Amino acid sequence: MKIAIILGSTRPGRVGEGVAKWVYEISKKRTDAEFELVDIKDYDLPLLDEPVPPSMSKYSKPHTFKWSEKIASFDGYVFVTPEYNHGISGALKNAIDYLFKEWNNKSAGFVSYGSAGGTRAVEHLRGVMGELMIADVRAQVMLSLRTDFENHKDFKPDDHHEKTLNGLFDQVIAWAGALKGLREK
Repeated sequence: MKIAIILGSTRPGRVGEGVAKWVYEISKKRTDAEFELVDIKDYDLPLLDEPVPPSMSKYSKPHTFKWSEKIASFDGYVFVTPEYNHGISGALKNAIDYLFKEWNNKSAGFVSYGSAGGTRAVEHLRGVMGELMIADVRAQVMLSLRTDFENHKDFKPDDHHEKTLNGLFDQVIAWAGALKGLREK
């Protein structure tokens, strides 16, 4: 199984980079899947600029082909998402909306952060995942800007989050395996 850890913020000075690196470091202790950190910032996706809807898979831009190839290579995803104004970042929504079939019949879990632990952003993402035919798992890591970051900036997670994260990995991997037959059709 190949699982992407997708860093869903491109904001300068973002705290999500520390969170995503923490998720990735914990994933490297596991032997039941291969994990890769994917930073949407590295793909420099402009506001959706493809003239044909993504469900048609008729891409015309080099950045879309590059993004498509990367996302298609995974069996599941762990989204590391901030909560901005009760939702996900515009950059993450844009990156998700670029594609359709590449996401289908895979699994996803969420590591969120914000003043309310990012829970409202994840609720937004769950609806998006359903439309993309992604099975989102129940386990979720919720990080508070008040208690898991010093000065709302330096990531210092409480120890109990690692156990929750491993439970999330267990579920994402199990669901990715269960959906493998659908992906192979």
